[in-house]
Amino acid sequence: MIGTLAIILSLAGLMYFAYRGYSVLYLAPIMAAFAVLMAQGGPLLATYTQVFMTSLGRYVVLFFPIFLLGAIFGKLMADSGSSTTIAHTIVRKLGARHAIAAVTLACGVLTYGGVSLFVVAFAIYPIAAALFREAQVPKRLIAAAIALGSFTFTMTAFPGTPAIQNAIPTRFFGTTTFAAPGLGIIAGCIMLFGGLAWLQLRARRAQAAGEGYGDHQENLPQFEDGARPGFALAMLPIVVVIGLNALFSLVVFPRLDLGYLAQQVYGNVSPSAVIGTWALIVALVGAILTVLVLQRRHLRDAQKTLNEGTMGSMLPIFNTASEVGYGAVIASLAAFVLVRDFVVGIAPDTPTISLAIAVNALAGITGSASGGLSIALDTLGATYLERANALGISPELLHRIATISSGGFDSLPHNGAVISLLTITGLTHKSSYGDIFVVNLLIPVAALVTVIVLGTMFGAF
Repeated sequence: MIGTLAIILSLAGLMYFAYRGYSVLYLAPIMAAFAVLMAQGGPLLATYTQVFMTSLGRYVVLFFPIFLLGAIFGKLMADSGSSTTIAHTIVRKLGARHAIAAVTLACGVLTYGGVSLFVVAFAIYPIAAALFREAQVPKRLIAAAIALGSFTFTMTAFPGTPAIQNAIPTRFFGTTTFAAPGLGIIAGCIMLFGGLAWLQLRARRAQAAGEGYGDHQENLPQFEDGARPGFALAMLPIVVVIGLNALFSLVVFPRLDLGYLAQQVYGNVSPSAVIGTWALIVALVGAILTVLVLQRRHLRDAQKTLNEGTMGSMLPIFNTASEVGYGAVIASLAAFVLVRDFVVGIAPDTPTISLAIAVNALAGITGSASGGLSIALDTLGATYLERANALGISPELLHRIATISSGGFDSLPHNGAVISLLTITGLTHKSSYGDIFVVNLLIPVAALVTVIVLGTMFGAF
């Protein structure tokens, strides 16, 4: 009983202080130590160095290349002007009358192409602000429109997305980032069109009530078209990411003889455990080289861009890895067996439902989609895979359910991406979080339920 209370209080503390802005780099080990001390009186140092840091280090080893390459690619797209070109073109084609759809689709194209959601938020906001002002759509809806395009269908649903949330399950289920493509597309369409319908409804109601953009003082930058690449050239790196990812994950690597991976020096792993990650690495490297070679004249200082992109990857990966280390400590406590058995015991004959609940719960508690997903699969992934195999359930279905689940309750108010987005747009939780809650939590959960039902009826497709 004391151990369970220790876990609950520790999690509550993590959520509260993370929401208050304390860094999880030191907050996670502190709250983990609190749980260990309260539950079993120690040993604190051994738990920190042998459990927390070991788990943190394992996560960095597995996923650092994707964080690093993704951050570099996003920075190159931003500094070359490609992100701005793509956004401007979509906005110009759709026009102010479709301001919400234009902003959402611009964010979706960029994030599906591998550009970091934080880079996208910075790049799109000035354009969105100008467009919403022209269309007299309330500014408070900008955050939800950007979140819809960046944190939902391109992060967890659409097949092949290079988001880390789509890469993590490949290690546990032996799948690729294109797992269950049909179900992913259905879920993505529910998120996209459901979110757009909600935001359009909110905009119409606001305009009917006489609410316009609002009185906001902003210094929005102006862009010179000649200083940026054209639309075709700007889109090329994104096409390269998606194309190479599909080519190497579905064709090239599966046809190679990768038997040498069974050697101890290579970790004695099966090819299916690494193909998904390898394909993303190749795709992102190819996209980076495409920008450096074909858009070189649009980069003022390529070395500075590469360096800033590299440093920009450090905080996100160590934040997430720190949360994973925290999860490992919690999982090491004797009381966690009760929690694990409770979660696994939910719909024991339907591991898809149990998996969805576990990932959503942990993503909500940590305020991180990738952190919650990693903790859930680290502690329960093998159990769910074993149960699924016994019931004839495809690992691809588990992959897509796990990924979509990570993008539901992670969007609670203490989520770091939500807080950063509100900061970038100059908005508050009070004015904008209600709409973020609908498009980033309620509708994605509805999409998840749809996938579970369809997957149960027809299997993975």
